[in-house]
Amino acid sequence: METTSPRPQTVYVDADACPVKDEVYRVTDRYSLTVVVVANATLAVPTNPRISMVVQRGFGVVDDWIAEQVQLGDLVVTADVPLAARSVAKGAIVVDPKGRLLTEANVADALAARDLMEYVRQSGEASGGPSAMTPRDRSRFLAKLDEAVHLGRKRLAARIIPRATLPVPEVP
Repeated sequence: METTSPRPQTVYVDADACPVKDEVYRVTDRYSLTVVVVANATLAVPTNPRISMVVQRGFGVVDDWIAEQVQLGDLVVTADVPLAARSVAKGAIVVDPKGRLLTEANVADALAARDLMEYVRQSGEASGGPSAMTPRDRSRFLAKLDEAVHLGRKRLAARIIPRATLPVPEVP
């Protein structure tokens, strides 16, 4: 009986304005993981055969490209909640730069909160973006990325696709 080993994990980084790229490189190097850095413009990435740079120009094109490529057990680093939801629906593990693990159990709530905040911002009642990164955020991100690597490996080994608990968001 022939057995096949699970395919290798890939880490996709939604790199435009991502404050934790160096942390991603450090953790993925420890696990010898492939990293795909995706952005609207070329960014400097370490010289490493496991790290590649993909440029996708245009509004939303980076998110669409990542959502098309990601597979079961892969990791996605993004602050974009709709991209997170699309990735989770395909069995990926998502970590945002502040160290929040987005899963099938909580991504619907994250989408709802994002939509509510967008409504509040458009009504003029709130402005500004996320709070600045702190050393504590970076530490939490490192711990959660490490946890995500192990969770993704378990999914790959067992070929566990999480039960869909939400519809995949439409892309305008």
